[in-house]
Amino acid sequence: MTPERTGPAVGPPPQLVLDAVEQSVGHARTFAREYVTFTMGDTAEDHLDDVLLVVSEIVTNAVRYGTEPGDSLRIVLDTAPGRVLVEVHDTRRRPPHFKPESEERQRGRGMFIVDALAEWGVRDRPFGKVVWAAIKW
Repeated sequence: MTPERTGPAVGPPPQLVLDAVEQSVGHARTFAREYVTFTMGDTAEDHLDDVLLVVSEIVTNAVRYGTEPGDSLRIVLDTAPGRVLVEVHDTRRRPPHFKPESEERQRGRGMFIVDALAEWGVRDRPFGKVVWAAIKW
């Protein structure tokens, strides 16, 4: 027999909906830090830093290239021993891509960073896509 939960849920929820604006990147990092720290407790700081960097890069891409003004995006996190799964849901079907290197441009390295730190992919969803990344250690 499974005991029934009688009180409110404890801890942060596994997902967060944000406005698709640049300021949301910082909110996404804060959310990820709180969720991973709560669910995994003793995660090494370098593992947590990798998760936060991947969240930052994917959310930044979603804000810049995966949404229109007035849209929102959703971040979903899932933790298990030795890994964190990050999903960012946005409103465009166009998948992220790697940009050629440029000394003039200070942008365009995000997916190279994600690729170096995580296994990642893209799947369609109604009215958009999900970019996911699994950070393992």
